[in-house]
Amino acid sequence: MLSCKEVTRVCSDELERPLKLGEQASLHLHLVMCTGCTQYRRQLRTLRQVMQAYAEGRALPPVDPREDEDR
Repeated sequence: MLSCKEVTRVCSDELERPLKLGEQASLHLHLVMCTGCTQYRRQLRTLRQVMQAYAEGRALPPVDPREDEDR
C-alpha cells in the first residue's frame, strides 16, 4: 500500500497524465482508508481548477463536494 507521502506524488501525477491501472488501484485503496489524503486530493483538484480559471480570465464554476466521490 502507498504511504501518504507517495500518495501526494501520485495525486500530483494524475493531474498531469493518466495513471496506470496499478497506480489507480493503489491510490483508491489508500484513499478509502485515509481521510487526510482524500482531503488533500480534493484541495489539489480545487486549486488547479481555480488557477486554470484565473489564467483563462473566466469565472469559477461552483464546486460540488460530492463530485470527488465518483473519481
